[in-house]
Amino acid sequence: SMSRRRRAVKRRIAPDPKFGNKDLSSFINRVMFGGKKSVAQRCVYQALDLIQEETNRDPLEIFDQAMRNATPTVEVKPRRVGGATYQVPIEVAPNRRVALAMRWLIRGARARTGQPMRSRLAAELLDASRGQGSAVRRREELYKMAEANRAFVHYKW
Repeated sequence: SMSRRRRAVKRRIAPDPKFGNKDLSSFINRVMFGGKKSVAQRCVYQALDLIQEETNRDPLEIFDQAMRNATPTVEVKPRRVGGATYQVPIEVAPNRRVALAMRWLIRGARARTGQPMRSRLAAELLDASRGQGSAVRRREELYKMAEANRAFVHYKW
């Protein structure tokens, strides 16, 4: 039978109240735990304040730069070809790029321990904006795997 995949409808997401930035808004939503948006919001804004204090730059620039550095353009997906499973490099869909970058940044921040979340977020974003930190490392690893499996590109489906 033909499986009909319905186009996912992208919900409109309101820009965040402080900077009017949509990416930041969805970043806050992803930091949120148990529906506590105000907590997530304060946490992210405090992180951005910390970044501003440390760099004397527009913290949104740092955020955008961090996002750019953490955003993957290729990923690998397992694909079975007659009993063998290949990791096939494929291009990442635009909305998934953002989702992955954010997920990695937040995961990286959560993995840092011994500080309040705002400091960990600030640190992870700053690192990422300089091309360091775990989120950027994740992207590099993905690229290496994609590169190593370039041979299987023709198994795109």
